[in-house]
Amino acid sequence: MTTPDPQSAKPPNILAQPAGPKIKLKDGLEPAYANLARISHSPTEFVIDFGHMIPGEPTANINARVVMTPLSAKLLLRALNENLARYEAAFGEVKIPSGNTLADNLFRNLHPPEPPKE
Repeated sequence: MTTPDPQSAKPPNILAQPAGPKIKLKDGLEPAYANLARISHSPTEFVIDFGHMIPGEPTANINARVVMTPLSAKLLLRALNENLARYEAAFGEVKIPSGNTLADNLFRNLHPPEPPKE
């Protein structure tokens, strides 16, 4: 029986990556920040629009749209739940603000910019 080499062991705080396909990112792919997601569906697909809403502005800018089957949407939900559970185990609970709506809590004390003075 051999003794494990301590140099080859992973540190305990690094999470193992799940097995799956190799991921290749398209050249020039830019990350998109989203603080808004709009979800709609038909009998055959789910559509998730990701966007960014600036406090005090009435319009959100959608910068990505993902279309998936209901099965893929359910698997995504499962993967998000699993990853949130791991995140909270490592960093603590993510608290959801209470109140009328999430938007009210996020943007409650923010006001639109003052118009320029002439």
